[in-house]
Amino acid sequence: MAESVLELLSARKGHFLLESGHHGDLWLDLEGLCYRPHGVQAMAADLAKGVAKWGADAVCGPLIEGAFVGLLVALELHIDFTYSERFARASHDGLFPAGYRIPAALRDKVRGRRVAIVNDVTNAGSAVRGTFDDLESCGAKVVGIAALLVLGTAISEYASSKNVPLISMAQAPNHLWAPPECPLCAEGDSLVDVEGFH
Repeated sequence: MAESVLELLSARKGHFLLESGHHGDLWLDLEGLCYRPHGVQAMAADLAKGVAKWGADAVCGPLIEGAFVGLLVALELHIDFTYSERFARASHDGLFPAGYRIPAALRDKVRGRRVAIVNDVTNAGSAVRGTFDDLESCGAKVVGIAALLVLGTAISEYASSKNVPLISMAQAPNHLWAPPECPLCAEGDSLVDVEGFH
């Protein structure tokens, strides 16, 4: 199944600065995920079967591509949908400099609701973590995390720490390093900041 998700994406190997501030050797161009929406729609329908077990009454997806997948899952389940937007925030160690927040007009709508976070591809999980924190600050109860593809183990460890289930259509191994521990930096490989967020 990982191959099916990756077929919708352009994957590159190299030395990349990720949104989370970590370094990695894999970059996925997520912008192409919904270029052919029928393939994503079928995967979202399968993902919705797992989300349905949580009794969520709303789905929240991080902008941009995660929100597209989240909207498809919400449509499949006939439940409400909201999204979170990325913003820059201070980071004392350089990790997780991106925060995510629910738009002002939607914050009251999630208060007291059982919300499932649905994402496209989750690696270190900065979009999911930021969305989770802000949903809780809005008074929502996060009932689970779902993604089409989970890379590595960081988000499963996070979900366990929050005592919520994590489901995905596929998992794949991945390398993820804090900057001081990055072997590619030690080898002198040039770091590429694809998004230019940092």
